[in-house]
Amino acid sequence: MTAVRRAALLAVAALVLSAAAPAQAAGYRYWSFWERDGARWTYATQGPATARPDDGAVEGYRFAVSEDSGDASRPRGAADFATICAAVPAAAGKKRVGLVLDFGTAADAPSAERPPARRTACAVVARDATAADALAAVAKPLRYDTNALLCAIGGYPAKGCGEQVAAGGASPAGGSSGSGPSVGLLAGAGVVVVVAAGAFWQARRRRDG
Repeated sequence: MTAVRRAALLAVAALVLSAAAPAQAAGYRYWSFWERDGARWTYATQGPATARPDDGAVEGYRFAVSEDSGDASRPRGAADFATICAAVPAAAGKKRVGLVLDFGTAADAPSAERPPARRTACAVVARDATAADALAAVAKPLRYDTNALLCAIGGYPAKGCGEQVAAGGASPAGGSSGSGPSVGLLAGAGVVVVVAAGAFWQARRRRDG
């Protein structure tokens, strides 16, 4: 094989590989929910509506664009209970929950919106209160969609809910709006499965016919 032919084949292979490579991954713009485990944040395994923090717990919320829980941005800054709730005395029959509210960066903000400054708050709620109850006690107005996805904390963002965004922060044409990160990812996977199954049966029918 000549050097020219080898170079041509390599060029063709490079073009094929680049065509086959996935486009820049899209993400979802949403509020993620975190629990403080010692000195680190862990992605919550339950939603705020079902999680029931203990007295002295610290929970965090972070608004950002991410593909899934594996690359989700953690709340920033200090987050120890003693500091957050230092000025709030314990109350009989109640529990205190420290909250870190990180509204994210300008790069992750929806168009024409500016994220508020990060803040902390100490919620005093009933002993059996959920994380959602603690959040509602200190960060109204909250906004949820029909799938119970948390859309806004303290009124931010003013609109949108878990919408899909392309790499770089722009909303892609036909991107989902209001479906939420988890719902959107599962729906997308389902579409792929249905399309693949349909293609398989069409090919089999043509072969058998």
